[in-house]
Amino acid sequence: MTETDAQTDAAAPAETETPTFADLGLSDAVLKALRDVGYETPSAIQAATIPPLLAGRDVVGMAQTGTGKTAAFALPIIDRLDVSRKNPQALVLAPTRELALQVCEAFEKYAAHLRGVHILPVYGGQGYGVQLSALRRGVHVIVGTPGRIMDHLDKGTLDLSELDYLVLDEADEMLKMGFAEDVETILAETPDTKQVALFSATMPAPIRRMSQQYLNDPQEITVKTKTTTSATIAQRYLIVAWQQKMDALTRILEVENFDGMIVFGRTKSVTEEIAEKLRARGYSAAAINGDIAQAQRERTVNQLKSGKLDILVATDVAARGLDVERISHVVNFDIPTDTESYVHRIGRTGRAGRSGDAISFVTPRERWLVAAIEKATRQPLTEMALPSVDEVNVTRLERFDDRITAALGEAERIERFRDIVAHYVRHHDVPEVDVAAALAVVAQGESPLLLEPDPEPARRERPERTDRGDKKNRFESGDRGERAPRRPRDGMSTYRIAVGKRHRVEPRQIVGALANEGGLRRDDFGAIQIRPDFSLVELPADLPRGTLERLADTRISGRLIELRLDTGGPARRRDGDRAGRDDREFRGDRKPRHRSSRDER
Repeated sequence: MTETDAQTDAAAPAETETPTFADLGLSDAVLKALRDVGYETPSAIQAATIPPLLAGRDVVGMAQTGTGKTAAFALPIIDRLDVSRKNPQALVLAPTRELALQVCEAFEKYAAHLRGVHILPVYGGQGYGVQLSALRRGVHVIVGTPGRIMDHLDKGTLDLSELDYLVLDEADEMLKMGFAEDVETILAETPDTKQVALFSATMPAPIRRMSQQYLNDPQEITVKTKTTTSATIAQRYLIVAWQQKMDALTRILEVENFDGMIVFGRTKSVTEEIAEKLRARGYSAAAINGDIAQAQRERTVNQLKSGKLDILVATDVAARGLDVERISHVVNFDIPTDTESYVHRIGRTGRAGRSGDAISFVTPRERWLVAAIEKATRQPLTEMALPSVDEVNVTRLERFDDRITAALGEAERIERFRDIVAHYVRHHDVPEVDVAAALAVVAQGESPLLLEPDPEPARRERPERTDRGDKKNRFESGDRGERAPRRPRDGMSTYRIAVGKRHRVEPRQIVGALANEGGLRRDDFGAIQIRPDFSLVELPADLPRGTLERLADTRISGRLIELRLDTGGPARRRDGDRAGRDDREFRGDRKPRHRSSRDER
């Protein structure tokens, strides 16, 4: 489904067959890792780029996302690392933390059979402590966003004096996001002897100037990609917050008429977590990933084929080559950042002329990926809305009707229960319709047949100050017996963040994250109360809009903090009801924007 055409500035000899990775000169350990992940032949960008990089030459590659360029620069770097050295030998700059994490995961896969290789992602929103500890222990490869790399250089916590390899990934995107100055500063901090690889989908004048200034006689490689998806696959996407994905998946499963489904997660831990939560909700689901033994993988796939299993949760590697006729839907729980992976994933449905559905979950920060996929595949993706409670309930009632209809077809069993119902009616003087309703309640069990309507968004109006007594009573007599919160001091307001005791968060982590990411001073903090599922923090009441925007993407212990004003009772809801309903003042009403370098910090 993918055709590629590579053009380089060096005349390549005519070849009668496609080269293998072994033909490119990679070591046995790297080749073994490639076999493990199922790579058989190099893509055009890999075949054209790996040999000159292995030979030590600088490279400028023009290639769209999805052509396999991560392996094109990662494999030569992994092949030539010296694990005996502790200082960073390779630095990869990426425009977003998501891409940085993906590139880091790719490095880890390719280095699976090399002992002692340490790879560190460095990006804004992650605590400095984790990064500083890793840097002190020794790191061979750093994959990071320019803003956080600049922070470490400013603090003197990152030494690039022994750097051998530098990669600029998605260079045009970094310029669009305002990273040009940071990138040039980082380049200036690195040794002149380093080898540089620059990859960009386009070659605007600033990129061209940068390559002329910082690269030494680079070999230019251009890959033209034509990627198509089957016209029989209906492609949709849903804008959904990261923490709402599981609930969104559950609602989609309720309303979509699916036969078999594959849900794609980015990592093995995500696939296992999704499968476990789906099973807890009553779905027949199983996970397959790189850690699953081949025999178990075959058993799971056979269960999917036979109908004993309805939902397979998989990573890209585990689903490679999977062809099951009954797969009607593919869901990208984590949307891939390269179009080639997207095409391969959704190609698991709509095969052999059959129709299929592909649904991708897209966080607000990933909107740009939709446009990139549409451009690369030349197929539109239709935005869909989260199925409403009413839609879910209509579907549940239809299925309940179907179960009643099916039961009515079992005449012998119906006759037996008809006698039981008649006996109850005679002895208790209860209408038959009430007995039928009571039997439905018994059959339903603990799980309600219908969902309750979504609660109204919390009102933004604050109570009048004359209502203080009522407000106090409301907290003190609340359903969970929570005590009234202390009043913040003058000029301060109480803010709520979505991390608490069960996330093992401590006050120092809260102060550190908010100070570093929001530019706050130590005296900007008042009291901090850590509750089981959330925390309350006193901060200045007049926080600037820019500070709120920077803090909107901040994470503590890997979790989005979802900073918002604490409004009392409605904000005390359990975590499951929290997502996306009270935070529109700070996050939901903002239009997408281009981020500057400081946003990644």
